[in-house]
Amino acid sequence: MIELRDAIPADAEAMADVQNAIHRAGLRASPVDVALIQERYLGVEHTIACTIAEQDGRIVGFQSLKLAWPGNPYDVTPGWGIIGTHIDPTAGRSGIGRRLFAVSRAAAVVAGLRHIDATIGSGNAGGLAYYAAMGFVPYREESDGAIPHRLDL
Repeated sequence: MIELRDAIPADAEAMADVQNAIHRAGLRASPVDVALIQERYLGVEHTIACTIAEQDGRIVGFQSLKLAWPGNPYDVTPGWGIIGTHIDPTAGRSGIGRRLFAVSRAAAVVAGLRHIDATIGSGNAGGLAYYAAMGFVPYREESDGAIPHRLDL
C-alpha cells in the first residue's frame, strides 16, 4: 500500500536514493547528493508542497511544487508553479504519480496558482506521457533538449 505524506528533512537521503535510481536507469542526466536534495526540495523558500510516496516504510517517489521566482533556473514566469516528479523506476506505472499530482494540484489551487510548468527532457518518454495524462501541454520551445509543458488551473 502506498502512503502519501509531507516531506521532512530526515527524508533527504531516501529522496536522493530515488533520484539516483532514476539516474542509474538512464532517465536522469546526473546523480544527486543529500545536500542538493536539502537545498532543492527541503528548503522552505518557494516551496508550496513536497509530497513523499512511501511503500512498506520505503520512499519510492516524491513530487515537488514550488512558486517560480525571478531568475529561476527553468526560466518559468514568476508566480507560476514549477513541478517535478521523481518515482523510483521499480515503482513506476503503479498510480503513484497520479496520486502525488492530486495532492500537488490541490496545493496549487490553495496557493492561488493559475499555471504550473513541468519541464521534461525530450528523451523522457515516460515523463512526457505522464504529464500529458495529467493535462500538461507543451507551450514553448527549448534548445537544451527539454520541453516546457504547462497546465492551466
